[in-house]
Amino acid sequence: MPPPSLPVSPAALQGLVDEIKASSRDSGVLVIAGARELVAVLRRDLVRDGVAGATREHGSLDGALAVVYVLAGEADDDDREVLREAERRRVPVVCVVAGPGGADAPDPPYVLARNVVRVPPSSGFPLEEIAEALARSLGERATPLAARLPVLRRAVAGELTRRIARQNGLIASTTIVPGADMPVLTLNQIRLVLRIADAYGFEVDRERIPEVLGVVGGGLGLRALARRSLGVVPVAGWVVKGGIAYAGTRALGEAARRYFERRAPVTRIAGGRLRFPR
Repeated sequence: MPPPSLPVSPAALQGLVDEIKASSRDSGVLVIAGARELVAVLRRDLVRDGVAGATREHGSLDGALAVVYVLAGEADDDDREVLREAERRRVPVVCVVAGPGGADAPDPPYVLARNVVRVPPSSGFPLEEIAEALARSLGERATPLAARLPVLRRAVAGELTRRIARQNGLIASTTIVPGADMPVLTLNQIRLVLRIADAYGFEVDRERIPEVLGVVGGGLGLRALARRSLGVVPVAGWVVKGGIAYAGTRALGEAARRYFERRAPVTRIAGGRLRFPR
């Protein structure tokens, strides 16, 4: 079967590919700081099967993409100073509160409440919850880091899929002229697939995009069903159209995650990627 044709201009595709290639060269690190007796343990868990150089214990926030800050109970003055500095630099912080008094300690200052992860007594670090908080905080900026830290990949792919699916659902439900949303929806779906590929350590050239979409999933075809449904449900057509654009994008993102997860390498240096297909 030939690859699908795309309702997107070559210039738009090339611009998207160039943007993602440029961001893949980001050598920023994840800084892990806070309670010294716990930082080394958490860093070991986050680096498992990945690249130690993608993280740094303590030290300067220069070059930091994000900070995971570990508290053993309530924040003291030294902790507050680091968290204040991260806020001043606009570096996202995920705060992990552990230790005997962690469950009852107040939320640390300068950290969003949704980015506070509490560790139950006698439990290991909740890596999935930490990864999800980092994915929410970094958005598309998380993919170069996930390429080097496999523990982040599934959370990053899931967060990007939810974000872009919501965008497509909103665009489809608010577009009045039939077909006018096609280029934007398609470009968003391509962005999603390329970002997931980047998180899993792959690079896709513009010429291979139709092939990638054909291999990964059939989400593009769902928009034709949405247009046909408008004639069946004329009053609530915008609901049908938005819902199918959302569901189609979610399905495509999940298919991309599964596809690249099965083949994923570990990116040893910033910007290093395997070409599709492996």
